[in-house]
Amino acid sequence: MNMLAQTEAQIYLAEQRGMTQTAGFRSFHTFNFGSYQHDSRGSFGGLTVFNDNTLLAGKNHTIQVEEPTEILLIPVVGGIELVDGLGESVFLGSGDVFHLTVFADQEYRIGNPYDSEAVNYLQIGLKVNPSAADSTSHFPLTTFDLANKNRLIPLFSSPNHNRLGFIGKYGGRQYGIYTLSNPQNRLFVFVIEGAFEVQGRLLHPRDGLALWNLDELEFEALSNDAILLVMET
Repeated sequence: MNMLAQTEAQIYLAEQRGMTQTAGFRSFHTFNFGSYQHDSRGSFGGLTVFNDNTLLAGKNHTIQVEEPTEILLIPVVGGIELVDGLGESVFLGSGDVFHLTVFADQEYRIGNPYDSEAVNYLQIGLKVNPSAADSTSHFPLTTFDLANKNRLIPLFSSPNHNRLGFIGKYGGRQYGIYTLSNPQNRLFVFVIEGAFEVQGRLLHPRDGLALWNLDELEFEALSNDAILLVMET
C-alpha cells in the first residue's frame, strides 16, 4: 500500500488541544472555541467546532451559538439526553448521531441521565451559509452499527453543502481507502480509539488530521478495534 506522505495536511495532537472545565463538565477543543484561541487552531473550511466533551453523572451543558451552525452530536461512552427550549427531548445512545441546525435565538441542553456514570460525546459544528439557513433545524436521527467492521459507515450528509461523514471500526493491519465525492473538498480525520496511519502520518487516540488537495485517502489501522471518523467538507 502506498501511503502518500507528501499530501498537504495539519496534525492536531490530542495533548495540544484547548480545554474548558467547570464543575461536572470538561471539553477538549481541536479548534478555537470560547476562551481558547490560538493562531494555528482556526476553523478548517466549513468545520468550525470539534469538541470532545465529558459530562459527569446528572450534570448538564448548554449549547448556544452566535450564528446558524450545523451541530453533530455523537455519543462515544454512554448516552446523552438532548432537550430543546420547548422541553422536547431525545435520548442518544451508542450508535446514534443527531444532526441539527442551531440558530442564535435557540438553546439546547445536553444532560447526562445516569446516576453514577460519566458520559463522553463529540460535539461537531459546521458553518451554515446564511442564504441557505431556514426554519428546518432537525435532520433525522440516524444510527450506525460498528459491528460491521473494516469499512466506513455513513454517519451524516448535508447535500446543500456537499458535506459527508463516515465512521468505521477496524482490526489491526486492516487497510481502508476513501475516495472524495468532490476533489475540491477537504478532509478531516479524527481517531476515536486505537491508532492509525493516515496518509503516511501516525495518529493516536483523539488526534485529528486535516488534509486538502487530494482525491483519495488511504489509511491503515495499527491496533485492534480502532475507530476512525472521516469528514468531507
